[in-house]
Amino acid sequence: MSKNRILVIGASGQIGSDLIPRLIDRYGNNNVVAGVYNCELPDDLKNIIPDVSIDVTKYDQIEKAIIDNKIDVVYNLASILSTLAEKEFQLAYEVNFNGTLNVFEATRNTEVKQLIAVSSIAAFGDRSPKINTPNDTIQNPNTIYGISKVFTELLGNYYFEKKGLDVRGVRFPGIISWKVEPTAGTTDYAVEIFYGAILNKSYTCFLAPDTRLPMMYMPDAISALISLSECDSSRLKHRVDYNVASMDFTPAELAIEIKRKIPDFEMNYEIDYSRQEIADSWPSSLDDSAARAEWDWDPKFNLSGMVDDMFENLTAKLIDGPIHLP
Repeated sequence: MSKNRILVIGASGQIGSDLIPRLIDRYGNNNVVAGVYNCELPDDLKNIIPDVSIDVTKYDQIEKAIIDNKIDVVYNLASILSTLAEKEFQLAYEVNFNGTLNVFEATRNTEVKQLIAVSSIAAFGDRSPKINTPNDTIQNPNTIYGISKVFTELLGNYYFEKKGLDVRGVRFPGIISWKVEPTAGTTDYAVEIFYGAILNKSYTCFLAPDTRLPMMYMPDAISALISLSECDSSRLKHRVDYNVASMDFTPAELAIEIKRKIPDFEMNYEIDYSRQEIADSWPSSLDDSAARAEWDWDPKFNLSGMVDDMFENLTAKLIDGPIHLP
């Protein structure tokens, strides 16, 4: 395994907070640099690795961070998520479109060997097949977030084919994790529900009980990114648009699993129709056979395993320092 110098842009977000410790374990803390914006690293990472301030809408900041830290692999995790992007359209455009282009250009113009970009099931739309959505199918998203993810995929393929940049990426389903509190995602109910269960033995869900969506536990998401990065490039027939699947479930099904841990847990529903409309346009399950064939994608967590691990880690976290959702 080569010793790459890695820059993670968006390091303090949901994925970055889990990705960086895994990269440190794999490559050493001297080879990982955190790119943050208007926030600090989590306490467990402060003074462990260097951090730099990066606003992806500022090209010069990205290029300087790459050159100054002799970076050869970049993970770009900076993005305005689905629900917030609909409310803050201009901000989402600046970050998700202009910022993404800036990262691609900065990596092309420096000595970077590889760029890992992140897409999402939001790249599909209501004309895409809903069940076992194929890796290669029609994409007609009707949200600014989803459109930006199609842009990321197409731009990645362009930079690989026309500019010679080794770009790779996955389409993530909803990501469930315990380290970082949920923010503005359409699938965040699947994280918020654990806080409600542990703190109050109840939760009011903003999606309808039968809304089936593909989901993934964070350890599998991190494994997907690292496995794809380390795969021999000659095996890859796709580039920035790999479906990765792990599990799919509805809020009602998740509530049943929660009751297995807390029998008197109460689930209520108060539909947020703006988020429900977004969820209804997304796949209910994914066909990830391309990722399995081309770079041996193999998730480890199913629904019950994820619930058990979430309860163990989040209970310990909340007991040590209770966190209440806004």
